[in-house]
Amino acid sequence: MFSKEESKKMRQEFWTEFGQRHTRKWMLYNTSIKEIELKFTFDTEQAQVSLDVVSADDLIRAYYYEKLLGLKNILLTEYLPDALFEENYLLPEGKTVSRVYVQLKRVNIHSRKDWDLVQKFLNDRMNLMEEFFKEYSDYIAD
Repeated sequence: MFSKEESKKMRQEFWTEFGQRHTRKWMLYNTSIKEIELKFTFDTEQAQVSLDVVSADDLIRAYYYEKLLGLKNILLTEYLPDALFEENYLLPEGKTVSRVYVQLKRVNIHSRKDWDLVQKFLNDRMNLMEEFFKEYSDYIAD
């Protein structure tokens, strides 16, 4: 087990190393749609790349999620065949978002032996998620 301090240090080391190895500028929060964010997640159980609809307003969140569902077949056939869709995804801090994501299970941020695999997964999948989002952002925003 790791102390909170040790865990925090390892997380910082992972993300610093990831940023040094993959130096491109990621879209993430700069989607031009304030309710939509692209995210990297890596914890003690899994790694994820996600497109999150983050509005606290359930109607707005539902509106954007329906738009994403309308693009589901395209996303699955042309970009990320392993993508999962969850209308009500509960984040660890208790907030509910709508999430479209890909995940790599049974990896642990505290295990350095997982880092290369996870970094490749995050880089490759975020590239595809960004390509999809850029291609269809006008439809999603409309």
